[in-house]
Amino acid sequence: MMKVMDAFHRFGRLGRPIALCSLAFGLLFLTGAARAKEQKVAVLRQQIEPLKPGETLTYDVSWSNIVTAGIATLEIKEGTLTDGEQVLRFIATTRSAGMVDKFYRVNDKLESIYDPRTMQSLKYSLNASHGKKKRFRELIFDPLNKTVISRLNDDPPETFAILGPTQDALSSLYYLRTRDDLVVGKPIFLQVHDSGKNWSVEVQTLGREKVTTPAGEFAAIKVRTFPKYEGVFMNKGEIFVWFTDDSRRIPVLMKSTISIGSIVSTLRSMEPGKDAK
Repeated sequence: MMKVMDAFHRFGRLGRPIALCSLAFGLLFLTGAARAKEQKVAVLRQQIEPLKPGETLTYDVSWSNIVTAGIATLEIKEGTLTDGEQVLRFIATTRSAGMVDKFYRVNDKLESIYDPRTMQSLKYSLNASHGKKKRFRELIFDPLNKTVISRLNDDPPETFAILGPTQDALSSLYYLRTRDDLVVGKPIFLQVHDSGKNWSVEVQTLGREKVTTPAGEFAAIKVRTFPKYEGVFMNKGEIFVWFTDDSRRIPVLMKSTISIGSIVSTLRSMEPGKDAK
């Protein structure tokens, strides 16, 4: 989530029995196992209910709701690993527009490969183009060994330890959408790895508000995030997100404070997704 808003920041920086008895026990066991599996699948579907492939969210990006800076898009797509496992692909793109595009062209693409069974990131990539400068970053997560391999441009890869289930900068936003405990006075903590560091991001629910955007009027839950590194809160500006107050948890408004003003991303249009296979 920090990197999504960080991309917006840049506009501001111009988961056999054989016997009958044994057969009976076997049938009972299999029935119980089947029910357990069904229950597990039901829980999983409930968890990922907001994350439907085909969803496309488009945002107008502005500086302090005054100057149009660009357009951002968030998409969910289906994916398949080499072993046949189904995953979700989260894709975020930002591009400059208007006068900003004439003087400082921005064209960024972030992609996260997400395991809906373990609810954590498997891979993350960033392709950034700011003016004449280009940057590529890739993270490959190994949840079993609790490590992540990081690559930056043509530099040699580095391996870092992670602290259990970890999100990347993009999947953190989607993971937060699956939480059903956005309650005032009950902070949520997310483990996020980015730029060679493990961040503990505190999410505070501030309350409920009505939000009006070009995409319509929404009853929303307002949250605020605080990045923390090695126990110390980092002064990287506050990020506010307004999620729809329903099972979809669509981010309809995002605001990131910067040294002068704020970067505001307002939902302009949305295409609903479909249930994952």
